[in-house]
Amino acid sequence: MTISQISTVIFGLIGGLGLFLFGMKLMSEGLQKASGESLKRILEKLTSNRIIGTCVGAVVTTVIQSSSATTVMVVGFVNAGLMNLTQALSVILGANVGTTITAQIIAFKITAVSMPAIGIGVIMLLFVKKPAVKYAGEIIFGFGLLFFGMDIMTNAFVPLSKSQTFTEVFIYFSKMPLLAVAAGAVTTLIVQSSSATIGITIALATTGVLDFQAAAALVLGENIGTTITANLAALNASRTAKQAALGHFLFNLIGVAYMMVFLHPFMNLINFMTPGDVAYMTPDGTYPYAARHIANIHTMFNVINTFVFLPFIPLLAKLCEKIIKPDTQIKELPKLVHLSDALTSTPEIAAGLVKKEVGRMFRTSINILEYSRSALLEKNGEAAVFGKDLENHLDIFETEISGFLEKLTMKPLSAKSEAAVKNMAHAVGEIKQIGERAEKLIKISQKLADKKITFTGDAEAELKEIFSSVSGFTEKVFGYYEAGRPAQDDPEQEEEAIDKQRKTFKKNHIKRLNAGVCTLEAGLLFVDILSTLEKIGDDVYSITHLLPGEKY
Repeated sequence: MTISQISTVIFGLIGGLGLFLFGMKLMSEGLQKASGESLKRILEKLTSNRIIGTCVGAVVTTVIQSSSATTVMVVGFVNAGLMNLTQALSVILGANVGTTITAQIIAFKITAVSMPAIGIGVIMLLFVKKPAVKYAGEIIFGFGLLFFGMDIMTNAFVPLSKSQTFTEVFIYFSKMPLLAVAAGAVTTLIVQSSSATIGITIALATTGVLDFQAAAALVLGENIGTTITANLAALNASRTAKQAALGHFLFNLIGVAYMMVFLHPFMNLINFMTPGDVAYMTPDGTYPYAARHIANIHTMFNVINTFVFLPFIPLLAKLCEKIIKPDTQIKELPKLVHLSDALTSTPEIAAGLVKKEVGRMFRTSINILEYSRSALLEKNGEAAVFGKDLENHLDIFETEISGFLEKLTMKPLSAKSEAAVKNMAHAVGEIKQIGERAEKLIKISQKLADKKITFTGDAEAELKEIFSSVSGFTEKVFGYYEAGRPAQDDPEQEEEAIDKQRKTFKKNHIKRLNAGVCTLEAGLLFVDILSTLEKIGDDVYSITHLLPGEKY
């Protein structure tokens, strides 16, 4: 080969692969934005049922077009305590099946539509303002780039098929399938996308550089290489997350091992079920049926592997637990906040999960408010201790959720999820204020106890009344947040009612002070309690402005 031909191959591979990967990214992001609601609902269906978990993994991976993203997400779920090991392994099995859809799409070889798809996609992205159309444009544009990149790679490999040197090198892959498996695994590890390396394999086979046996072995190796991403994501994760990543590796490694033993019968099965002769060559030297055969190799391997391992998931889970044992010196503590940076690989799903964590933070602040009521009105010392402990939890919630939301804003999100993330960031601040004000009430209760200050019967009755109003308003808004809908009643009216109570009760207390019924110090603390409760009502009212018009 001449220097010119070598540069054509290298530049064509780099450029084509770049367009392919960028197209994949755009398709994935567009699909996530368009189907974010569906993905969130699907993940809510997760149970310990292995079959359901496998189906969920397959569907989610089909949508996001990346088994690596799904497995990294699953590692994040496990690390956050949202999923146990058995659930995670079932989802990972399904992800292996779901990722084969990309290879099937590539094998259609509809490169003729790549240019129109790019043109239509760009028009939809640039000139249409409706979000749903923009997301569709992103999908179509990515689809076009994917096939355009594939076409460039295929054309770039044509000189290789005419080079005796390169042909002899690739013949080794056919003679030594284990070498091809290793090459496939290493290539996928480098590229970080099994879909991309399968695309390269299809391009090589279509141009005649690779024969079917070498291509089949490469595809099997690519299934091992794709598991490395999850294992890298789990390096600093919890023990269970590491076990989930190891399970993914073992699934594919053991599957490839037994498939290599039956490689020839397996290839015969693919030949039987796939139309066209894989060895047929057109006059221009290409192999038109190679792509479909390779795609089917990828799909059938993962389908068969799923059926083989599905009954043995609990056993594999135990094996992973034995291999990765807990560190006896470092005790793993349960995480308070169920979020992990790995979840940002699927931002639409992450937006739904962080909403739940903000809800848990909101409930914690309500609990602190309830403890403050018990400490003040029932003189409950234990409630004061519990409330202060929970306020520390609220600090952790604020720090971790705010940091996670900040990272999420840098990810591609649908307009709806982007607005939800911004609202949640503001809501976190208001919820933290509620907790801090409730803690202030607890401190007042302790001051009252230490100085043996008591309120009159009328004053206590008024405190019970305003506490009831604030707690009722807070619970109602929390219900709206959990349901993901706007306030049904007029929140402004309820907030004004609390303001009116504060003013009325303050005037009543001034009258009691003037009459000498209570002390000045008791009066000042009473007014401080009223003011603090009124401010909590303001915080809750502010949260009503952040409620979505419909579910996130």
